[in-house]
Amino acid sequence: MPHRVDEGLATTLKKVASTLKSAGIPFALGGSFAVYAHGGHSSDHDVDFLLREEDRDQALAELGKVGFRTEQPPEDWLVKVYDEDRMVDLIYRPVETPVTLETLADTEQISVEAIFMPVLSATQLMIHKLLSYSQHYCDFATGLPVARSLREQIDWPRVRRETRKSPYAEAFLILLDRLDVVPLPETQPDGEALTNH
Repeated sequence: MPHRVDEGLATTLKKVASTLKSAGIPFALGGSFAVYAHGGHSSDHDVDFLLREEDRDQALAELGKVGFRTEQPPEDWLVKVYDEDRMVDLIYRPVETPVTLETLADTEQISVEAIFMPVLSATQLMIHKLLSYSQHYCDFATGLPVARSLREQIDWPRVRRETRKSPYAEAFLILLDRLDVVPLPETQPDGEALTNH
């Protein structure tokens, strides 16, 4: 295994996934446990699931039935559930983009702690990580382990396309090039990437 997993959080993750599966609610595992599921390293230690906003209330009701404490925080892009003191984020609008069935299709079925579940693709995980950087939060140390450990699984041209409006993502990609983790594509004289189509 890439790193030790908190057994309590892993148990909680399995309980949430099995409850959502039983209820027929579409979801995907995201965050650091998704990185772990792909065989990578993450500096974060949290449990994140993505689901559609229209499924939020049903998900809270189903998880409440099996003993989770539910919370609707002031943020309007996620809800939280607690298994004793272990917190799980149910995210329906990551990086200000609504979760859709298309989002949830960009997944792989992976056995996570002995339960098969949809796990967000390595490419989408990297995109979400880069788009989370802003003038208020820009800790590249959280993205470097993900990029290093999952670089072979990531569609880097797609990452560059989908994050091109973010100067923070651009800076991170330049850093990856300078660190010899992921080279930037060669460019033509007009600045267009030769290998970015």
